[in-house]
Amino acid sequence: MSGNKSYLKAVLLKDVKIECGLLAKKNELVRKEVIPYQWKALNNEIADADPSNAIKNFRIAAGETEAEFLGMVFQDSDVAKWLEAVAYQLTTNHDEELENLADSVIDLIEKAQQPDGYLNTYYTIKEPDHKWTNLAECHELYCAGHMIEAAVAYYQATGKRKLLDVMIRFTDLIDSKFGREDDKIKGYPGHQEIELALIKLYNITGDSKYKELANYFIDERGQEPSYFDIEWEKRGKTSHWKDFRKIANGEYYQAHKPVREQATAVGHAVRAMYMYCGMADVAKETGDKQLLEACKRLWNNVTKKQMYITGGVGSSGHLESFTFDYDLPNDTAYTETCAAISLVFFAQRMFHLDPAAEYIDIMERALYNGVLSGISEDGQKFFYVNPLEVRPEVCQQRYDHKHVKPVRQKWFGCACCPPNIARLLASIGQYIYSYKQNSVFVNLYVDSTVDLELNNNEISLKHETNYPWDGNVKLTILKAKKPDFVLALRIPSWCKKAQLKVNGEKINITELIDNGYVYLNRSWTARDTVELSLNMPVERVSANPQVRENIGKVAIQRGPVVYCLEEVDNGSNLPAIYLPDSTELKAVYRSDLLGGVTMIKGQAIKLDESTWSGRLYSTENLRYKPIEITAVPYFSWNNRQAGEMLVWLNKMN
Repeated sequence: MSGNKSYLKAVLLKDVKIECGLLAKKNELVRKEVIPYQWKALNNEIADADPSNAIKNFRIAAGETEAEFLGMVFQDSDVAKWLEAVAYQLTTNHDEELENLADSVIDLIEKAQQPDGYLNTYYTIKEPDHKWTNLAECHELYCAGHMIEAAVAYYQATGKRKLLDVMIRFTDLIDSKFGREDDKIKGYPGHQEIELALIKLYNITGDSKYKELANYFIDERGQEPSYFDIEWEKRGKTSHWKDFRKIANGEYYQAHKPVREQATAVGHAVRAMYMYCGMADVAKETGDKQLLEACKRLWNNVTKKQMYITGGVGSSGHLESFTFDYDLPNDTAYTETCAAISLVFFAQRMFHLDPAAEYIDIMERALYNGVLSGISEDGQKFFYVNPLEVRPEVCQQRYDHKHVKPVRQKWFGCACCPPNIARLLASIGQYIYSYKQNSVFVNLYVDSTVDLELNNNEISLKHETNYPWDGNVKLTILKAKKPDFVLALRIPSWCKKAQLKVNGEKINITELIDNGYVYLNRSWTARDTVELSLNMPVERVSANPQVRENIGKVAIQRGPVVYCLEEVDNGSNLPAIYLPDSTELKAVYRSDLLGGVTMIKGQAIKLDESTWSGRLYSTENLRYKPIEITAVPYFSWNNRQAGEMLVWLNKMN
């Protein structure tokens, strides 16, 4: 169905089995802890946590109970993302009890659907006469998009059509309401999401009207006159959110100009990243080169001028937004977990359109840092905001830091991030490998096995590694019905030295590398082995001088993992620490720390505060004292106790 059959595709989740390692642990955490915990949260069963009321809203809409709608206008989407996470887990782990629970939720959703196909608990319960009157602010199409994704995932996991049929009825209603025809609404979503969901629905059903509707939403956005202005006038200039029109302009919605003319990431970061995903999907299905070029421009702006070293995007707490190029403050960084997750989505899509390693390099950076930081080791606490510097008393006392939480939270009134991270980690197997025609691409190094078909060729690979804690990777051909195919291995941009062996024989990588991938084109037989050794030293990373907050500072990175200092290891006042250029930083693996991580140790110096004797200012030379520092992976911070945290350290020659 694709506009270009030569584009890459992800290997299906059902064909990948993750064996062990960091991502396997996180995937297992979702299955055993996160999904059950989030079910309790959706049912208001977590003590001392913000209530969700999401399941109760569906019960009210279904006529099973009488009460008022409670929660955010987009509360339905939390249930959808939870169902999607369940679907991915059922794909890889049969669980009859969990499937029965999901089926009961789907029954409830079906019961809440209106006779004409409409499905949204907020409008059904609270404003039944105002449907489709506030697309800018009230998330009807956003919620629909997430539920479409859940329906597709659940159908693929179980073969059961009930939720899929529910969402086909709803999507058909949406298609009858929106479009280019004179009798249709000329609107588009205030919060993008449905665009990429429609492409998934098109791919599962083959019905081209869903692709055309996605294309319409992309094309119509940013046209003049602004639809959001038109509907605001029709509503009598009223807003769902108090004074929202005063602070949210066209850039906030990425509706300030047609998407093909956009070159800079602006506005609400998650809205933007979902839109870019939708643009990439439409470009892939239609072969629209102009749209693809817009995706590349926006990718370059995000990743080269507006992305944190952790893969976080969206630096401002005001409107959860992008600001301007190189504006990347550490202590007020917003970097919503959902934004890092959507960068992972966007990166995979761009790689499938344009197979260059830079996309997977960024996907990996976001995944191991900006995404994993959003969930605790026990799977029961979450970060919505992911700063790169924290001092708890500042978060508590200063209004401009009020969005920064020094500890992960049990749940949120606006809980988009927890179920989003659950669905990503539950589906992580579909990000490891890609394929097209006669080529298999190994993108992420994860201990796993994969079975797939390439041009009627049945192939099985065993993938052994302890990545990201070391760079040794071994691939074994378990089965190759036809011997001739290409195996492509990514050489990450952080790796300056790599060695490759096939069946024990050294291979010259430089002759085989293209856009960051080594292409091994040969005849393979069972038990053939490929051994890749990625040199993984501890490195100091500097920021572009335009990032003013980090001038004279360095961050510590090893492989794809960014490190930070915590007060629990290094004492208070972390910004007083200086890292000399001469210090040798050593990597030490600790199986008993934070679920098993590699920590970094080294000698540093710290300003000697004992010499100040209560003075606020001094003209004397500064004095320092030697200390040993311990750095832990950024994603693991705040799993032991509350305290200061710091990514960027002062550099000393």
